[in-house]
Amino acid sequence: MRLNEQAAGVFIICVTPFTEDGALDLPSAERMVEFYLERGATGLTVLGMMGEAPKLTMAESLTFVDCVLKCVAGRVPVVVGVSGPGLASMAELSAAVMASGAAGVMVAPPSNLRSDAQIRSYFSQVAQAIGMDTPFVLQDFPLATTVMISTATIIQIVADNPNCVMLKHEDWPGLNKITELRSAQASGAMRPISILVGNGGIFLPEELARGVDGAMTGFAFPEMMADVYHAYSSGDAERARDLFDAYLPLARYEQQPGFGLAVRKYVLAKRGAIGSATLRAPAPKLSAADIADIEGLIERQTRRLEELS
Repeated sequence: MRLNEQAAGVFIICVTPFTEDGALDLPSAERMVEFYLERGATGLTVLGMMGEAPKLTMAESLTFVDCVLKCVAGRVPVVVGVSGPGLASMAELSAAVMASGAAGVMVAPPSNLRSDAQIRSYFSQVAQAIGMDTPFVLQDFPLATTVMISTATIIQIVADNPNCVMLKHEDWPGLNKITELRSAQASGAMRPISILVGNGGIFLPEELARGVDGAMTGFAFPEMMADVYHAYSSGDAERARDLFDAYLPLARYEQQPGFGLAVRKYVLAKRGAIGSATLRAPAPKLSAADIADIEGLIERQTRRLEELS
């Protein structure tokens, strides 16, 4: 199963489960996969920025990816984040995960890139390093990488590299960029690619209205994104917005920079998706007040969903 330009739906960014002492928790990883798939994921992405990938050794990364791939067993495509400072390690990790059955890899630009020419050159080198038969996702997330990728540069990267099949759009504000890219596609100025969006899904209704193919992001209630996507795709935009509104306060709370992953893991553990909410150090810790906030938001969310049912 190889990733291609027709990819659509909801690709959940998976957390990496750890035991209380910080070791990889593979039984939780297996349970997590089933949790995501049961709630509507049409794909999974591992070793993303919210998957604590920089805190894993190469051996741990491969062990975790192999565990997820074996559990998925070909039911949905699995994308693996391979971003890193050097192309050699990126190529090594890409080759290993593709050989194990990954559908493609995801790459974010390093923070030292500034000019359009540098960005374009970098992704051409990436495309060659991972192999032209390896599909890749261009991750456009300037809030995290500090790299601003213009619409024109994205169009050129897509033209230069046939194995660039998807854009993970996380620019913020970025709705007009989506419109510009879809207009370029409609006019023939850019070949069609899949566009999935991030940022915890907190702009998902508006992004779907601008023409994206779905979401590639995480949220402790992945069914929100799946249900919103399906409602919108079936032509019921109002239902999609009503569902989204019920989840928005918690989704917003989970999007706090440097803190949101602790919130996400707390809720996932509470829901039984993973055995522990542990983040590998260095990491923030939730206070009693934080937990009270989260519990209150979940309670309010439950009430609003009951009103919609």
